[in-house]
Amino acid sequence: MEQAPMLFIPGPTYVPEEIARAQARPMIGHRSREFTALFERILPRLQAIFRTRGRVFFIAASGTGLWEAAVRNLVRRKVLCLINGAFGERWYQVALANGKEAVPVSVEWGKGIRPEQVVAALEEHRDVEAITLVHNETSTGVMNPLREIAGAVHQTFPGVLILVDAVSSLGGAPLETDAWGLDFVLTSSQKCLALPPGLAFCAVSERALEKAKEVPHRGYYFDLLTLARYADRGETPATPAISLLYAADLQLARILEEGLEARWERHRRMAERLQAWAMERFGLFAEDGYRSWTLTCVANTRGIDVGALNEFLRSRGKVISSGYGPLKGKTFRIAHMGEIQPHHLEELLADIEEWLDAQP
Repeated sequence: MEQAPMLFIPGPTYVPEEIARAQARPMIGHRSREFTALFERILPRLQAIFRTRGRVFFIAASGTGLWEAAVRNLVRRKVLCLINGAFGERWYQVALANGKEAVPVSVEWGKGIRPEQVVAALEEHRDVEAITLVHNETSTGVMNPLREIAGAVHQTFPGVLILVDAVSSLGGAPLETDAWGLDFVLTSSQKCLALPPGLAFCAVSERALEKAKEVPHRGYYFDLLTLARYADRGETPATPAISLLYAADLQLARILEEGLEARWERHRRMAERLQAWAMERFGLFAEDGYRSWTLTCVANTRGIDVGALNEFLRSRGKVISSGYGPLKGKTFRIAHMGEIQPHHLEELLADIEEWLDAQP
């Protein structure tokens, strides 16, 4: 069997072999004592990673499913959608598709969203119930100043809920659900948590759950109040992805063994190393001061053939990602998240340098 390449892409990310093997454990019933024990091991680990003492839920879905959960449960009518990349735009489209009055606040790709821009938009739309924000935009390599934005919203419009996509940041960069007053924080299994795709996790504040009680037509599968009711007895409403939860049980414990702050610091060091290299050899798409800790979007200032580079890298057992959407060919993206270690990054950079040196 051909060996899979090391993934330096925005996701899925590299899954250690022992985590992948954990999925092969014998099946159990999801209404059994064994499942409740699994459930009760996973939840406090998730709380530690989300930095919350509040509710956390998991569900068999991608992060996209929890975009829908957020707007269906927590917005009766009007939501402000902050957009500075492809995934902020997509969350806005999800809000529209669910019949919400969604107001887009668009910022140039590559730029970070400023707190004062959010406050200005809320001044204009005072009947907004919530904001949506992508913490880390993998389409552009921009990390938005979540703490500062949340602080500004709480100071000026304290009744507005703060809904956060942390799909590519949770576990790889500082995020404090309780301390920053975040109401709904979602992530996916296949990014910084370095699990197989198929699970989504979220942290939900008490005031968000109270808001959900006022919102009609929350749907069925993603109803937060139903998830909470079942969680109180150590269960999920629908059949969970038990094999994936076996892997999560082990990997979440590994993450906490490394130490969350140590994991953040590892990601920061890799970002600093890669971005220094990119500035020397190419350029960076994201503006200074707003660059991601988990993914670097390199400006293709030399006009290289990214596809040809990737073919060479595949021959060395590695793969990176091309630019996203309108940035295809203009940028390429290198993820350094999850279980990627500094030595993996050094090996990748050595291979890229070899390929660059061979170009005419």
